[in-house]
Amino acid sequence: MSMPDSSPALTATARILLVDDHPVVRGGVRALLADEPDILVCGEAGTGREAIQLLGTLNPDLVLLDLSLPDMDGIELIKDIRARFPDVRVLVLSLRDEAVYAERALHAGALGFLTKGKPRPEILHAIRKALEGHVYVSQDLADRVIGRGLVGGHPDAVTPAVSELSDRELQVFTAIGQGLGPREIAEKLHLSPRTIETYRAHIRRKLHLDDAAALRHYAVEWMRTQE
Repeated sequence: MSMPDSSPALTATARILLVDDHPVVRGGVRALLADEPDILVCGEAGTGREAIQLLGTLNPDLVLLDLSLPDMDGIELIKDIRARFPDVRVLVLSLRDEAVYAERALHAGALGFLTKGKPRPEILHAIRKALEGHVYVSQDLADRVIGRGLVGGHPDAVTPAVSELSDRELQVFTAIGQGLGPREIAEKLHLSPRTIETYRAHIRRKLHLDDAAALRHYAVEWMRTQE
């Protein structure tokens, strides 16, 4: 699928695919966009796999994506979408911690990160910015990125502890917080149990946790803040 050089929001009705595992949330976003003459919700998906299938048939201009999906890591899904459908733009709308996930989403190829609960004008502004091919981030994130010099590719080491985890470590940490054991995590991520144990050791070291019990408690408590 090819896209015109100018913004679809300015030249025609922009087609948006909603990807969120909560039907009520999708319904709320659909209602929010219903009165916008230049925006059309062309479809909805509740899983990452369903989103990939619909992308191949609906030809949306933009995917409005939640990172918390039952079958796939949201960051990995962004990478997958960008690899398979390079003309499709992605904007994240999530409850996940902006300080931990926003920059990962941008590095993966998203054009912005919005926290759920933002007012309607801000959501519409972010969607139109993304449709124009521009990056949208909150002022807090912009200040943090500029302050650390990340624009130049040299992030400062002073960041929240969880944000220091690699993408794969964060996947393992999230799975621990969801109550999964090493073998279950290995099956979910298609890795060996030994590899999962290695990641767990790396995570404990980065988070300064003494043992597996402390890691599990920390992960569970942290995940409660993300829901």
